[in-house]
Amino acid sequence: MIRFFQTPQKSVIATEVNHALSEQEIKELNWLYGEATMLDAEQLDGYFVGPRREMVTPWSTNAVEITQNMGLKGISRIEEYWAVESKDAEHDEMLQRMYNGLNQDIFTVNIKPEPIKHVENLEEYNEQEGLALSPEEIEYLHGLEKQNGRPLTDSEIFGFAQINSEHCRHKIFGGTFIIDGKEMESSLFAMIKKTTPRRTRAQATGSR
Repeated sequence: MIRFFQTPQKSVIATEVNHALSEQEIKELNWLYGEATMLDAEQLDGYFVGPRREMVTPWSTNAVEITQNMGLKGISRIEEYWAVESKDAEHDEMLQRMYNGLNQDIFTVNIKPEPIKHVENLEEYNEQEGLALSPEEIEYLHGLEKQNGRPLTDSEIFGFAQINSEHCRHKIFGGTFIIDGKEMESSLFAMIKKTTPRRTRAQATGSR
């Protein structure tokens, strides 16, 4: 069940718990939520802005851990919501959603998995999704398609793109560094890494 607590700032903290809360547990949660008050209602009317139901927030994870450290058991999720005047109120649609009332289903996710999608045109899909795959990487993926005897799925391509991203592999900084048509001795990343041994030698000799 989900119990609603109203804070002095008028936000609502929804607490998912697997049992009826005792008076002592309610008292401790009221204190934890900054002198909040538990509302005697299973649903609240009006418009509220809060986290998307599909994403457990880091705030919730920390809050649940705090309740566990307090000795409170059976609490699985805690999220905070703010009352707004209308459904047109401003909010971050990437992280939040507009709720027309808060009820016992605000944490329920009813999304069915989509069917497996095979990508027939790697080059077009690369541009469409902004994956920044290089020609060499696309050629490698085409090789996998031939090896598997089928087109790759969107999940397989996305996974490959993330694993081989600039952040993971330093494809750009670790690539060939060319200035005015002349290939440099070191890549940009290698030049950055050279500073470590030089600094170490300088510290060992006491020089600057």
